[in-house]
Amino acid sequence: MRILIATSQVPFVRGGAEFLAEGLMAALRNGGHEAEIVAIPFKWYPPERIVDHVLACRLLDVTQSAGGSIDLLIGLKFPAYLIPHPNKVLWLLHQFRTAYDLWDNDQGDLHHYPNGVQVRDAIRHLDRQLIPESRAVFTISKNVSNRLHRFCSIDSTPLYHPPAGADEFYCAPAEAYLFYPSRLAPLKRQALVLEALAHTRQPVCVRFAGFADDPRYTVTLQSLASEFNVQKRVEWLGQITEQEKRALYARALGIIFPPVDEDYGYVTLEAMLASKPLITCHDAGAPLEFVIDGATGLITEPDPKAVAVAMDKLWQDRQLAHSLGQAARQRYDSLNISWTSVIERLVPCA
Repeated sequence: MRILIATSQVPFVRGGAEFLAEGLMAALRNGGHEAEIVAIPFKWYPPERIVDHVLACRLLDVTQSAGGSIDLLIGLKFPAYLIPHPNKVLWLLHQFRTAYDLWDNDQGDLHHYPNGVQVRDAIRHLDRQLIPESRAVFTISKNVSNRLHRFCSIDSTPLYHPPAGADEFYCAPAEAYLFYPSRLAPLKRQALVLEALAHTRQPVCVRFAGFADDPRYTVTLQSLASEFNVQKRVEWLGQITEQEKRALYARALGIIFPPVDEDYGYVTLEAMLASKPLITCHDAGAPLEFVIDGATGLITEPDPKAVAVAMDKLWQDRQLAHSLGQAARQRYDSLNISWTSVIERLVPCA
């Protein structure tokens, strides 16, 4: 089959969504299909531009290319998943969250604009009307499926996929640090981890890897580390290679990942693949679909003191950390997460 993967991308920003699209394309090609990615450049401000982008997507004709038919369209991200096609399957990464769960939230910005309500209502109406055009609707997690049902009354099927380089993760003897690999952003709550460090009773050290979309946020986090007087127990590694990342996972005592209502979160799966326990929070979203509290990791309240207790627990009890990590790897293996499973579900439904 000739298959087109439709997504959207903010120019100069790369993250999990781009890795997913590329992984899907590679899996389709390995399965004998012709596959290409079409990424729509996306700009969300001012809000009226969002509606313009939707209109642009609706006007696209992707039924044919270079004189040949496109047999299947797989839609991933808003607004690209609204591109029309007679044979379309959705695999939603997420909807436009500032019109949904992040509406009227400190992490969203749409509600600050005079026309924010009108744009929010338009986005919700468009999703309700146009998502059902698809022959099947999948999501990347139960968390995304629950949002879709809660806000739009649309049923969908969660479909898990492996992180990039899943076969290359490994475990090595633990060293004295916790590892937090993630884009630096308020929703990822690195600030919570810094404040938690100030409440630990043990000399816990955390290595942060990743970059900020806005460089000013890096400065903000570094200032917070100084304010909490934990700067000597923090390392800012910035952007690292995949090989360096896997080595840091392998040697970590544990992984920390306490985001707000995460859509999926490769960090969770990567920790499991590296046989490391994960510390997360009760409001973290999709990580809760994988972490079992006290069995494969630790789940706490999103409170600095509670997070500090979990960090101290792993730091004090290295045998516990090792046992939780081994159980986490066993749980990953039991879930049958593979690109083969993804393709088997996405393509036959066409």
